[in-house]
This record gives sequence, C-alpha cells and structure tokens, in this order.
Amino acid sequence: MNAVERLMIPGRVVIITGGAGLLGRKHAEAVIEGGGIPALLDIADEYLSRARETLSEKYPGKKVECQKADITDRQQVETVGNVLLEKYGHIDGLINNAANNPKVEGTSENMKPIRFENFPMYMWMNDLAVGLTGAFVCSQVFGAIMAENKRGGVILNISSDLGIIAPDQRIYRREGLPDDEQTVKPVTYSVIKHGLIGLTKYLATYWAERGVRANALCPGGVFNGQNDEFLTKLTNLIPLGRMANVDEYKSTVLYMLSDASSYMTGSTLIVDGGRTCW
Repeated sequence: MNAVERLMIPGRVVIITGGAGLLGRKHAEAVIEGGGIPALLDIADEYLSRARETLSEKYPGKKVECQKADITDRQQVETVGNVLLEKYGHIDGLINNAANNPKVEGTSENMKPIRFENFPMYMWMNDLAVGLTGAFVCSQVFGAIMAENKRGGVILNISSDLGIIAPDQRIYRREGLPDDEQTVKPVTYSVIKHGLIGLTKYLATYWAERGVRANALCPGGVFNGQNDEFLTKLTNLIPLGRMANVDEYKSTVLYMLSDASSYMTGSTLIVDGGRTCW
C-alpha cells in the first residue's frame, strides 16, 4: 500500500465513547471517511438519535452503530461488545472520548464558580467516573477483545492540551467579580486528562505483543460560540492565534486509527495550535 492507502480503515469497527457529542460525531466522521464503521456509545438516547440522523444524512448508505450504555457499568459495556461481535465478528478500535466536559459556552455543573477549596466530593467522583473510570472499563473490555483476536487494534485516548499543562485560570476570570464568584476550570479536568496519558502508556506496553496499540491525542480548544472576551484571552496564549475549527482533528484521528501510524504506540500527540510551546 502507498502512504495514502495506509490511511484507510475499510470495514474496521471503531467504538467511540461520548459518541453523540460534538467531537464524538467528528470522530465518527473520520471513521466513516476512512471506510470504517463507527459505533457510537452514549448514555443519552435523544442525543444518539440526533447523531445517527446527522451522520446518516451526511453519509447516505454508510453504516453507523449507536448503542446506549453507561460506560462506568462493566456489564453494560460487555453487552455492547457482545452485540457488535455478533453482528460484525470483530472490534478494531476504541476512542475513549467521553467526559463531563466543563465548557465555557455551556451550562456545565462543573464549570460553575466553584473554587478548588470547595470542590464537592460528589462532583469529583462523578467526573472521574465518566472521564477516567469509563476509559478504564472500556479499555478492559474492548481492549481485551482486540488482544484476543488476530487482527490487533487501536486504543485512542482523547486527552487535552490541559493534559500537558495546567489551566490558566486568568482566561476565565471576569473583572469586577469577587473570587468566590469567579469561574475556574475544575481540578477534575486536569486530573482526568493527565490520567489518560498514564493509562495510554500502561496499555501500550501491556498489550504490545498482542498487536494492540494505544496512543493519546491532546487537542486544543474547539471554537463553538465562546464569548469574545474569553476568545481574546485564550487566543493570546496560542501561537497560531485562534482556536481549532471543529473539523481540524479528523485527519489526525484517522491517522492514529490507521496503519499509517503502525509504529506508533504509547505516544502523546499534541495538536493545540502551539499553545503548549509557551
């Protein structure tokens, strides 16, 4: 195969946790465009239905699997694995993408003005359950399936530029508000994204002889209607002077899933507009 052909993943079944979210759907597009079959896992039926509808309209005739599952529940994850194995006979990739993402542009509970000193234990446990424990459970179940077959496979953990550096809380700060009313990026986000890099290295060495590769992608922030004040503060920290466009990670994801990256494992690939250089 030539270099371009090695980027294709024809017929490969790739599971995407948090698949109904903004980036989850884009990861699914990358899989479809590479010739693969995305299997979207999410806990919300409504969002899964929307994701299926959107992808089916954009890619008529292409297969898109949607499975409702709580990824912190091993039994539910195993059920998904059994359903996909019965239908396709193999699972070839896993993108650990799910997270309780604290978005500036949204109303996420964990992106409220909660100082580190007062960060609630229930929120700590819930965030880690989805972002880190979920990745652990899915890697256990789907990674073992890939390790046991003769096809090998790929685990791609979606970390963040904040898995490399600490959040700069100044970009969330609003003038005129006292400290106890200031929004801060929650501690759980940093812990989870750093933890995914550790999980990546563990899995890469654990299953190397079985042909299962594991890598981490550290994307920067994606533009999605954030306010101008925040955008100015953030883009001043990025050498390219802007946030990522929503489609800019698709080619990287496909590369990391495909045979084009066949000698890459245990690696952390940073695609952040240069932010972590400063």
